[in-house]
Amino acid sequence: MTTVLARCGRRAPPAAPRRPDAPRRPDRGSATAELAVGLPVVVLLLLTGLTAIGAVTTKLECVDAAREGALAAARGEPGADAALRAAPDGAVVSVEVRGDTVLATVRAPAPVLGARLPSLVVTASAVAAREPGPPEPVP
Repeated sequence: MTTVLARCGRRAPPAAPRRPDAPRRPDRGSATAELAVGLPVVVLLLLTGLTAIGAVTTKLECVDAAREGALAAARGEPGADAALRAAPDGAVVSVEVRGDTVLATVRAPAPVLGARLPSLVVTASAVAAREPGPPEPVP
């Protein structure tokens, strides 16, 4: 009696045996190591970018508020009230009249992503010339 072995389907050819003097692959696992090092850097850059966007937005709001306060004070209206209406939350407004000019300064904290990071304070100033009005009484 004769025995016949039959194969069903395809099999991959057997791998060639590794020679003992063949060099080992030194880059094995390097992708995992690079990801472990690179991922925190990417997250840090993302947080820094979002914080910078928040600081620029707060700076623009402070510039608008300082401009509104200086123009209102130059017209003879209460400039601090006008600046506070346009200022971001938590802003501190100061309006000074110096001779023929008005200086309005707005300081506000910028949002920082990260609980333990130091806060950023954004400052903007605007100067306006006082509009002529009735002469002030001389004492």
